[in-house]
Amino acid sequence: MSDEKQQKKQKAQGEKAPKQKGVAPAPKAPKASGPKEHVVARLAETYKRDVVPAMIKRFKYKSPMQVPRLEKIAINIGVGQATQDAKLVDAAAHDLETIVGQKVVITRAKKSISNFKLREKMPIGCRVTLRRATMYEFLDRFISVTIPRLRDFRGLSDKSFDGRGNYTIGMKEHTVFPEIDVDKITKVFGMDITFVTTARTDQEAYELLKALGFPFVKRQEVLETPQPSLQRN
Repeated sequence: MSDEKQQKKQKAQGEKAPKQKGVAPAPKAPKASGPKEHVVARLAETYKRDVVPAMIKRFKYKSPMQVPRLEKIAINIGVGQATQDAKLVDAAAHDLETIVGQKVVITRAKKSISNFKLREKMPIGCRVTLRRATMYEFLDRFISVTIPRLRDFRGLSDKSFDGRGNYTIGMKEHTVFPEIDVDKITKVFGMDITFVTTARTDQEAYELLKALGFPFVKRQEVLETPQPSLQRN
């Protein structure tokens, strides 16, 4: 029995080699130190290459820093029936996260209103704010894919500016976004999308969004030609 124990000890010692003092550890393989690929959004390049020179020529800016730019995109979904079914807010938040690819914030009631069966801090909707690359990627998908899927679309209205260079669009159905699978949704939600710019006037904001690709309504002013009056002899 003692011989078997000694053999087991020798095997265990062979598997675990003792650490030798004064011996440097084996060097680790060097990591790849190549430059990381940074993909720039297509509309961000379009803004720098085409929009900025066109806006300088149009409004006679003295510096490129004066050119208005798109600052952020704010998306809000209000769920009025959340007072009866709180799970609708979670469904709306999940669908909005699927559309934008970003974590959303649940909005809650600021005060209680008994007539609407609303209590303070009750979840009633969700919102999200997009900036930088995420903002331009969402805008590219919105202009190229989502807007053509709208029913009976004849162009975006140019009267939805707030007087400070911001533009808001109201969507009746969120199913127009290609990221949403109609067979897996529980309810159709509407949403408000606000495009916040640094423009000082609505005219500058209109020209900026139009240069980025917004399909605004083409208004044609019809001039009525005066007809010659019939003179009686």
